[in-house]
Amino acid sequence: MNDALPEFSTDTCARLRDAFRDAGYDADSVVDLLGPSAHAALGRGEPEPARRASRDAGALGTLVRLFLLGDTEPADAVRSALAPLPLDDALATGIVGGGEADGLRAGFDIRPHGDEQGGWWVVADLDPEQAGRQAAPDHVLGVGHASLSLVRATSRRPADSVLDLGTGNGVQALHATRYARQVTATDTSARALRLAAATFALNELDVELLRGEWFAPVARRRFDRIVCNPPFVAGPPRVDYVYRDSGLAGDDASAMLVRQLPAFLTEGGSGHLLASWLHVRGEDWADRVHRWLPKGTDAWFVQRDVADPALYVGTWLRDAGIDPRSAEGRVKAGAWLDWFADNDVEGVGFGFVTLRRTESATPAVVCEDLRHAFDDPLGEEAAAWLDRVEWLRSHDDVLDVVYRVPDSVVLEHVEQPSEDGWSTVVRRLHRVDGPGWQHELDELTAALLAGCRGALPMNDLLELLAAAGGEDAELLRTAARPLVAELVRHGMLEQSR
Repeated sequence: MNDALPEFSTDTCARLRDAFRDAGYDADSVVDLLGPSAHAALGRGEPEPARRASRDAGALGTLVRLFLLGDTEPADAVRSALAPLPLDDALATGIVGGGEADGLRAGFDIRPHGDEQGGWWVVADLDPEQAGRQAAPDHVLGVGHASLSLVRATSRRPADSVLDLGTGNGVQALHATRYARQVTATDTSARALRLAAATFALNELDVELLRGEWFAPVARRRFDRIVCNPPFVAGPPRVDYVYRDSGLAGDDASAMLVRQLPAFLTEGGSGHLLASWLHVRGEDWADRVHRWLPKGTDAWFVQRDVADPALYVGTWLRDAGIDPRSAEGRVKAGAWLDWFADNDVEGVGFGFVTLRRTESATPAVVCEDLRHAFDDPLGEEAAAWLDRVEWLRSHDDVLDVVYRVPDSVVLEHVEQPSEDGWSTVVRRLHRVDGPGWQHELDELTAALLAGCRGALPMNDLLELLAAAGGEDAELLRTAARPLVAELVRHGMLEQSR
């Protein structure tokens, strides 16, 4: 554990906030200062271009080198950049450390973070590589790729109450303050709560903070939305680092979270979380996660990646600052890989889970493998997916509806040379926004969808198609119902207004 819990006083946060504002230490200004090339290089872990770009940038340059690059800066420059926060207070709080004669280094990762509405500052522990040491067991992560992906996968529709379960540095709660009247953040780590409190104080935000494991701090409470980036790393039942290890074996942490979360939602409330699941020999991953769900829960599981055990172990060792080639790394990797082998684990899946509490007797559960690249965030898509599921439930026969194909859907043809010129071998319906869903179609279905222009009900279109092609209309209706439902669920068919 870290030796002492950090304590950021209200006055310290106010003065530090003033210093950052005076220097222009915000997300937009940092990007403007560095320029696209140096900023991209910094994101790849290549600091030298950013160091050069910030060389003559005064207080902003000092703060960039201090907090973003991990450089040692002259005490006078740091004193000037942090004013009106006295340097002695910054040293006492641990915001900076070192000796004035030798220069000062950042004691915490304090960096700008923003969205389209503005920006914040997030307080976390230094990255192990930047700190020059392994992560402590109670290490608090900064804003990483997983955090950002969950931000993008969470609905931002207005909500009365939001719970950020396992808040860490508080970044999910920051985003929740944009759309929620009340935000509650919990964590089992006292250090995480201290740094999250510093994040909220620095940004002048009122967020309820509670300590405890899992849902214990909010027992008997319900929320309109729950967001969670849990300790989902799969492997032996141990806790090396509280930010990633649950102490439960395999994917039991993800399973427990999915199983318990709906009980803490208001009726119609939604949960958005990251999770991992084991790919076990002889078992379909979709069957595995389906068994986690309680009754009365709509669920959308999106698998974004699957890692083989060797890659998975190596990645997480390096994440903690452990060289897999070191003696410690070999021991940890060996035990981890042995556990995977003993439990017939062939891979570890990772992705997003969207849950909704529902009173419906027929909840929708869909597991999809979406490992292809797409740029659109899943948050609004997840909310729309739940809307479309509810719409489908409210319609006894999806063929009685007048549909149109949205403008975001295109039909692709793959053709090959033939004696008559070109012959179509694949017809693929492709939605160009959202997750980029694709469906391969036959010629008959393509003709049916061509008629979906908001004029006739699907039943009438099927009657016309059957008459034109000499097909049995009832057989066409039977085949069309599941296809239409799937296209509606994927936003590739919509009710005409």
